[in-house]
Amino acid sequence: MRTILHSDCNGFYASVECLYNPDIRDKPVAVGGDAEKRHGIILAKNEIAKAYHIKTGEAIWQARQKCPHLVVVRPHFERYMRFSRLCRRIYSDYTDRIENFGLDEAWLDVSGNDADGESIAQEIRERVKAELGITVSIGVSFNKIFAKLGSDYKKPDAVTVISKENYRDIVWSLPVEDLLYVGRSTKKKLNRLGVNTIGELAAFPLPALRSNFGKWGDILHTFSNGYDASPVMYADESSAIKSIGNSTTAIRDLESDEDVKMIFMVLCDSVCRRLREQGAKAGLVAIYVRDKELLSFTRQHKLSSPTDITEEILDTAMELFRANYGWEKAIRSVGVSVGELLPAGSPVQLTLLCDEHRRERQERLDRSLDMLKHRFGSFCVRQATLMKDPALSAFSPKEEHVIHPVGYF
Repeated sequence: MRTILHSDCNGFYASVECLYNPDIRDKPVAVGGDAEKRHGIILAKNEIAKAYHIKTGEAIWQARQKCPHLVVVRPHFERYMRFSRLCRRIYSDYTDRIENFGLDEAWLDVSGNDADGESIAQEIRERVKAELGITVSIGVSFNKIFAKLGSDYKKPDAVTVISKENYRDIVWSLPVEDLLYVGRSTKKKLNRLGVNTIGELAAFPLPALRSNFGKWGDILHTFSNGYDASPVMYADESSAIKSIGNSTTAIRDLESDEDVKMIFMVLCDSVCRRLREQGAKAGLVAIYVRDKELLSFTRQHKLSSPTDITEEILDTAMELFRANYGWEKAIRSVGVSVGELLPAGSPVQLTLLCDEHRRERQERLDRSLDMLKHRFGSFCVRQATLMKDPALSAFSPKEEHVIHPVGYF
């Protein structure tokens, strides 16, 4: 039988910041963006702040209403990446099957180890605390999904075993939203079907799940019943990149197509530079829009021909936006992402309706600009349009970037 661990660093960003600044260790601490630039959300919090019911993802001003003396520190991603590597170094003493799930989480397959899973988990927990000064919670189970539930079940600095003998008692009584990838929308739909716990989801007829959720119904059934058999990847193995995206909260509300286009220009520049770095072309463009009332939507469009040309991605993003937004409210934040990625050298069907010579010239121009920006920074060459409001467009997602969570699938 497989033995899978899921290790989750507790309040990771905040814990690392407290190591670097001992004066704040006994205070409620949160790591957040720049409130003055409106990137002001809580990214992580320590256990003291958690007692004030501060939540990851909420605005800093909301958190300070709950805890006026909250200490908010800016993120230092290079520190978090260093500690992530140090954790993986400890994990590697027990297995070569280590699959990251973001910077602060990882699955470990320790099936071939002489010691039992719980003993290994306790040893890892103690070593991380003694050697790195942070804590982890670890779930031990026979599949990845239940191991992750175990790491969430008891925090901080704890080990939870979910076995084939006890999973019905532990897992099935949990709220359905505790299951991996059951988000707000899926939860609401399940609740309307009378499904409120993971056990109720496990017992729900599979044909009914399929009729309501399509292929996703099979995944929900598999996850809730403990049937997941997906392997833990080897430490040097990496999953294929399936999408690339950037988003931002603007320094002021966006009130016109011109405002949105300036932000999209910066985002598309970053997305396409990253796309070209990966040696890939995109077959799909998606946009994300959130208005000042915090209502949001996403739209996507399949391209007639895969591309890595910044101008083409920008034009598609703007077409999507104009077709789907009527300016009932000002906009707070937007995002652009690309998907259906193909290797840049993949054969494509040409069309007589497209000027391929112009596209080739544009590709060469983009790559020349990439070289300049790599050497001298993202602001060395800018479109004249961005100078209409330099403050609005004065951000660089390519440099300020962004640590993306790793997808399970």
